This record gives sequence, structure tokens and C-alpha cells, in this order.
Amino acid sequence: MLKYSSPAKVNLVLEILERRPDGYHELKSIVQTIGLYDTLYFEPAADVSLDCTQPVLNTPDNLMLRAARLLKEYSGYSGGAKIHLEKHIPWGAGLGGGSSNAATTLLALSRLWGLNLSTSEVTALAAKLGSDVPFFIHGGTALVEGRGERVTPLRLLKPLWLVLLVPPFTGIPGKTRRLYSLIRPDHYTKGEFVSRALESLQKHGEIAPSLMFNIFDSLALHAFPEIEHYWRALKEEAGPGNVHLAGSGPTLFTATEGRHQAERLATRLSEKGFEAFATPTVPAPEPQAP
Repeated sequence: MLKYSSPAKVNLVLEILERRPDGYHELKSIVQTIGLYDTLYFEPAADVSLDCTQPVLNTPDNLMLRAARLLKEYSGYSGGAKIHLEKHIPWGAGLGGGSSNAATTLLALSRLWGLNLSTSEVTALAAKLGSDVPFFIHGGTALVEGRGERVTPLRLLKPLWLVLLVPPFTGIPGKTRRLYSLIRPDHYTKGEFVSRALESLQKHGEIAPSLMFNIFDSLALHAFPEIEHYWRALKEEAGPGNVHLAGSGPTLFTATEGRHQAERLATRLSEKGFEAFATPTVPAPEPQAP
């Protein structure tokens, strides 16, 4: 049996550059794995099956099962695997849990089945499953471009402690589509936010909170008016700290000065009835090779 930890992520910077001829949007983002994990178990079996501690995710369309079927089709492997998912990352919350699980499935089954695939092969398969999946083949800190299929690992970010606030309306049907429908040409940027963050990362090994940016921040209140209460609560507790959506939300996050401040802030939010986590940024998970 193989045991893998499957991390969540946040977009420290997320820009939309233009609408592509294929109808998708051209992205430029700095993405970072964080210390919030699902745990996945894999063991050989005649067929592919999935059992999840979150019953609503036990469906034939689960991205992990799609990943396994895609890998079988690509490799011609005749066997299967029994997969068990212990779900800890809030699902449908903008933290990339499903994409992370799918990427981890590709990596784990490549190893379990002895396929000896290259990282580039697995990344290409990941791109067929979703925009966030290729990033999780690499993890750590990375520049993500295109639809998400172009991933460039970056210099390791100095450990940064974040506080996440998860509103109680995750798993919104069509959430990402709703946000993208609000994008207008005047929301497009030219990569300047990513460029400034990359310069800071190269010079100082960190991205200052003032350099973090998410294009969807300006659209969140239009897409999800109910998020305002949670945004205000995190802003009030975080003080002068900047608050951003994690990916396409509705999870919110703010950077702090360190572990103690993050844990105090998360505790205060929890005492007020919010679902909050203090979590550090983390490097690429092990094992990484397929």
C-alpha cells in the first residue's frame, strides 16, 4: 500500500491576461502549496475503485477516478487500484483539493503500476484533467501560465504563515464559471503583478503581502454577495493585512508575520464561530517522481 499526502494551494498572485481564441482565458499566476493536506491510500486491485470519507465525493465523476482511467488508457495497464481518500481540505473552496487529489493519483498509480513515466508525460496527462492539476505534479512554489498547463518551479519561498477563513457555502455549482463570466477586458492585466512578485522572490526569497494580487478579489462581491460578511470579519481581525481570495474562492486568506500571530488570529476567528486555519507554506511534497 502507498500513502500520500495531497496538499492544498493558494494563488499568491493571479492575473488574467486576455481571452484566448479557444474561449479560455490566458492566466499568469504564482501558486503555492500550503500545509493543509488530504491523505490518500493506494493498493493494487483488479479494478479501480474509490472510497472517500466525504460521501458527497463518492461519485463516478470524481477527478481521482477520471485520473486513474486516463492513466490506464494512456499506459495500457490492465489492472486497477483500490483508492481511499481521507478528506481534510475543504472541498469546492478554491484550495485546489480535488486537483491535488487527481495529481497525486497520477503520481501514485504511476509508481504503484510500475509505469516509469516521465514527469513531462504525467504533467501532460494532468493538463487534460483540469487547469490546476499540472501544478500539483510539481508543488512548492511555481509560475503557472496558459490555461494552467505551463508550470515553472520557482525558488523556494521562505516559510510564510497564512490564515484561511472558509465560508460555509463551499461547493457552489458553476462557481468558477460565474466568476469568469464577470471578466471584462478592463480586468485584463499585462503580467505586471507577477513580475513584481518574481523580482521580490528572486531578490529576497519572499513575496511581501503588499505584492499579492488576485483578479477575482474585485469580482467576489458581485459573484457571491454573502462573502462580504466573512471578508469584513477577516479584515477586522487581521488589521492592516491584505485579504485575498484563495484561487476562485470562496476561501479567504491573509498573510501574517509568523506562526504565533497566525495561530492567535485563527483562534479568535474560531471562537467567533468561523471555520479558520493557520497554515504555513510548504515545499514540494515527497515523493514527487512518478
